[in-house]
Amino acid sequence: MRTMFSASLLSVALLALPGAAWSADKGSADEAVAMVKKAVALIKADKAKAFAAISDTANKEYHDRDLYVYVYDLNGVCLVHGNNPKIVGKNLMALADSNGKLMIKDMAELAKSPAGKGWVDFKWPNPVTKAVENKSGYIERVDDMMVGSGVYK
Repeated sequence: MRTMFSASLLSVALLALPGAAWSADKGSADEAVAMVKKAVALIKADKAKAFAAISDTANKEYHDRDLYVYVYDLNGVCLVHGNNPKIVGKNLMALADSNGKLMIKDMAELAKSPAGKGWVDFKWPNPVTKAVENKSGYIERVDDMMVGSGVYK
């Protein structure tokens, strides 16, 4: 009986490992906030250097697993994007996710609010899985820009 119980316990433990490994492969909300704060500090110190670092996918300070930084102006123009350089320079204020949510518009409104920071939920392609997934994006306003990163759920 003891052997059967031990075998059952081991089986349950082994089944839990893939979930634990997957969660370790995903960035956390705290890590996303910390990445945004680091990017904001660099933007305030040297905007050109910050944009170059955010664009450089080899720079692990701004690219970690599924975490990356993006910066938009308050009119919805993408100034730099750590995962998709093709959208830089484009006004994405009217961009809607698969549920019709205008996430850049929502982020801009949040950035313009008295708090100037917070979370917006939307769907976005995950750079690791390549699937469109639920995402929570954290943004902070700095000058006339919003700096963000987000976590996939």
